[in-house]
Amino acid sequence: MNNISPRKNDKKKSFSRRQFVNLTSGSIGGLMLSENVYPFFSGAKKSSSIVKDNFQSEGESIIGPIGDWFVNLNENKLPQYSFRRKEWTDLQKWRESARNRLQERMAIPDLGGIPKVTVTKEYIYDGLHIEELSWQLPYGRPTEAILLKPANANKPLPGIVAFHDHGGLKYFGKRKITCTSDHIHCIIEAHQKSDYDNTAWANEIAKKDYVVLVSDGFPFESRRVMLKDVPEELRNGLNDNNLEDSEYIIKYDKWAGDYETIMAKSLFSAGTTWPGVFFAEDRIALDILCAREDVDNKRIGCGGLSGGGMRTVFMGGLDPRIKCAVCVGFMTTWKDFVINKSFTHTWMTFVPLLPNELDFPEILGLRVPLPTLVLNDADDDLYTYSEMTQADKILKEVYQKADAGNNYKCSFYPGPHKFDKLMQTEAFNWFDKWLKQ
Repeated sequence: MNNISPRKNDKKKSFSRRQFVNLTSGSIGGLMLSENVYPFFSGAKKSSSIVKDNFQSEGESIIGPIGDWFVNLNENKLPQYSFRRKEWTDLQKWRESARNRLQERMAIPDLGGIPKVTVTKEYIYDGLHIEELSWQLPYGRPTEAILLKPANANKPLPGIVAFHDHGGLKYFGKRKITCTSDHIHCIIEAHQKSDYDNTAWANEIAKKDYVVLVSDGFPFESRRVMLKDVPEELRNGLNDNNLEDSEYIIKYDKWAGDYETIMAKSLFSAGTTWPGVFFAEDRIALDILCAREDVDNKRIGCGGLSGGGMRTVFMGGLDPRIKCAVCVGFMTTWKDFVINKSFTHTWMTFVPLLPNELDFPEILGLRVPLPTLVLNDADDDLYTYSEMTQADKILKEVYQKADAGNNYKCSFYPGPHKFDKLMQTEAFNWFDKWLKQ
């Protein structure tokens, strides 16, 4: 099977999205799932017979009639650290208190200072100066990253931390939103076609005079779980294969999706959380970007689709160095997860006990009054439309209470889960507006 296909003048066989879906078909609990893949469901598919976009019938939820009772635990009261509560009148005191509580709940591990960064390769491609970087964290294999900037750049530029998505694809990370040669793996080609309108969006924003850093999140690509590192009885008969064979990659990603439950249990047992580990590693990437001489560290943004949008929520909410944030395809409420959509999402999303203290959009709202853009797809199967609009309402209230209403915007686009060219245009214009003033 051919695994690498040219992006330009492609005449070789490559995977279509439908072919990829067919190859990654599977079952959950013996239930055969139908055709559409949820990006956070590694190898699993939606069954239109049991899943609806909105659950509005009495007692209808993914956990049955007890769903209403669970929702009612917080339904009629504002979370403890919600800025919408009347007692929170001082923005700075609220933000400090709420951020401290969020960090406690996330149990963010200490990874130390900025690690030594190695430039493993440097070249020019597509009008961009590209550096392939790596650094060693206190655990695991080295983190690999791609840095992109205009080839003719001669002064410090604004920086962007670009977060790759989840997509059920753990064999790949940074490569999902970049392009560094005329040849691209057929799985990446299909992914960029379906989710990014056939573009590598990190390249495109770099061309607009930004220094863009894309690192592998945990556990993707260079940070993925290697089969040789886990007990043989947990490998499902697989072994490590780094030959980029497509059929192997599909099997690995299915295995890695199932393995998330084991990893999440281990992280909780270690006294941390997956969002905490994500944030700790992403903050190291932000440290590295801000320390570069070719970056204006007073003008830093971050953004991403889906799992990248989730990472934007936590990074944008917690780190004030992020002057501009763009969250794409990851905005709803905890209520939506409780009764509608938790099954469409990875373990990487959840922070125990936090819903008592902040609703999900209020995590991103911790950055108020700093500029924030949320881009949603109206037909996104990962969320219900009603709760996406409720999340927008919550963020509007937060920004309006802080007298910063003009610094927040939310747009809905037709279609399914994606970050297409129209959405990219709005995102890039938003970065330009706030980072190039």
